[in-house]
Order: sequence, then structure tokens, then C-alpha cells
Amino acid sequence: MPESNPVERWEARLEEAGELTPEIVGRISRLHGDRGVHAIEAVAEGRVKAYRDFTIVVGYDDEYVVEGRGCTCKDSEYNLDADDPTDLCWHALAVAIARRVGHVDYHDMWYSEVREFL
Repeated sequence: MPESNPVERWEARLEEAGELTPEIVGRISRLHGDRGVHAIEAVAEGRVKAYRDFTIVVGYDDEYVVEGRGCTCKDSEYNLDADDPTDLCWHALAVAIARRVGHVDYHDMWYSEVREFL
């Protein structure tokens, strides 16, 4: 079995624990710095929302679509190394965390319908 990267390791621990323990918070914070801290805050504040078509993270100025490890934010577009599996924006980190602790706000509707109202 190939060795996992540090993100996969904390994700596995979080999946197993089902909650953010001090040890896991420490791992995320050490590996991802401020991005990890912002992600944990977003999860605690309920800013990860899943729709039929997309998962969204409500940011400070906008909402960002997260698909897999990719995100529509400027940080992902300009600052992150696509070849480094540990280099993720805080929106993608928030989705990874929220899914593993069951803290995603699910909406049984299409995100495109929601955008029409905004």
C-alpha cells in the first residue's frame, strides 16, 4: 500500500474520531497554518453547505464552490501548488473537515437555483 500524505493521515484520524480532537486540530494547524485555522472556524460556524450539484463554503466576501480538492477562490487559482497534495485553500480544508465530523449544512435543492436569488 502506498504511503499516504499528511492530509490523508489527518483525514483518516478525523474520520475515525468523528470529531475535532485537540490532537487533530494541532495537526491541521501545524500542516496548514492560518488556512487550517480558518477552515476549522468555518466548520464551527456552519459555513459549509452542500446542495444537489455543489458544495459551497461561505467565505468572507463571497461563496466558493469546492469540488474534490479544487476551489473557485483566488487563493487556489494563484497561490497554491497543484502538484502538492498538502497545499489546499481553507475552503477545501473546511469541506474535508465538515464531511468527516458530520457538520455540513445540506440543502435539497440545486445551488444554481439559490444563486438566482442572490
